[in-house]
Order: sequence, then C-alpha cells, then structure tokens
Amino acid sequence: MTYVVTDACIRCKLMDCVEVCPVDCFYEGENMLVIHPDECIDCGVCEPECPVDAIKPDTVPGLEKWLALNAEYAKIWPNITIKREPPADWKEWDGKPGKEAEFSPKPGQGD
Repeated sequence: MTYVVTDACIRCKLMDCVEVCPVDCFYEGENMLVIHPDECIDCGVCEPECPVDAIKPDTVPGLEKWLALNAEYAKIWPNITIKREPPADWKEWDGKPGKEAEFSPKPGQGD
C-alpha cells in the first residue's frame, strides 16, 4: 500500500503533510503535491494532516488514475520537505467540484 494525493489538493496545496513525512516523498507541482509511490513507506502520518482530505490510501477504490498521476509527476517535479504558505485563494477551492480540470503539469519550486 501507498498513499495518494487526489484532486482535492488542486489549487489548495496546503503543505502540512510535507512537514510530517519521515521519508520526504512529496513532490511539488505548480498547483498540487504528489507522493512518490516507490518512496512512501505507508506510515500514514500525512493523511490526517491534510486539512482538505486530499490524501488517501491506494486501497480506496477508484484511485488508480491518481496513483498513476502521482507516480508520473513525482519523477519530474521537485522534492518538497518544507511547509510554505498556501495559495492565497485556497479556501475558495476547498471542496469545489471539477478541480481536475484545473490541474497544472508545471513543476513547483521545491525546496
């Protein structure tokens, strides 16, 4: 098992999860984070830290697409281990439907 960042993170990108990850397996895109599935040790400490409930175990049905996206972008986006300020408008995007259309493949700044 591994953990997966889902579309709930898009445009919210709160970084509470990166601070608690013992193996630094988060990678930063322009408007979301992903978890490298080969680096995740399945400890689960990140899941309850996410204020927007964007992190799920890969055993939840229907997450195959998000697991593939996490694996793909974790290879090309920079590693992130330090919490920074979230986007100024993140509260406007929290829980909003259709956020998948807002996904950006561009990398974030990383550490």
